[in-house]
Amino acid sequence: MSGYFITFEGGEGAGKTTILHNIHHKLESLGYDVLTTREPGGIDIAEQIRKIILDTNNTKMEERTEALLYAAARRQHLVERVLPALEQGKIILCDRFIDSSLAYQGYARGLGIEEVFAVNQFAITDHMPDVTLFFDIEPKKGLERIASNKNRERNRLDLENIVFHEKVYEGYQILAKKFSNRIQTINADQPLEQVEEEVLDCILSYLGR
Repeated sequence: MSGYFITFEGGEGAGKTTILHNIHHKLESLGYDVLTTREPGGIDIAEQIRKIILDTNNTKMEERTEALLYAAARRQHLVERVLPALEQGKIILCDRFIDSSLAYQGYARGLGIEEVFAVNQFAITDHMPDVTLFFDIEPKKGLERIASNKNRERNRLDLENIVFHEKVYEGYQILAKKFSNRIQTINADQPLEQVEEEVLDCILSYLGR
């Protein structure tokens, strides 16, 4: 594999999706071959699974079912989109990957980080990101951003209470320590332009090694 797999992670309202697309354009302007994608989704089968997972009508979905659906979407996305792009030498910017499952289902849902990691190891067969950027912002502030954004599509995770989102945040902090060689923490509680600058510097620093 000659490409680079860079993932963007964080709680709801962290701003990672907006930043990801802006960074895509900036990297392209510098001459890099860049592909942006997302999880769950990115390709047709995974997008269909995404609709099931995030449908606000599916409030009866059990925790393990949720974790398995994410892993299934991840597998299809990996083999159909990520791995071919890596073989072509592209820089992949992916909105969420395995760490989302570890934080949301593993920690916040109480299934266990190691248990959910094992399920996902079967799905990704050791294909971990080269670099992961964790967008660090307190859950309350992130949710306030969502509430003020009328264009954002409401999904099933938005129905969760603040306690759940605080658990997700705790989960990400645990992961940042556990995988400190891979996860870089970005201060997302600052103006958009400053966050973009911090992210771009981080990525260019890694690519320049």
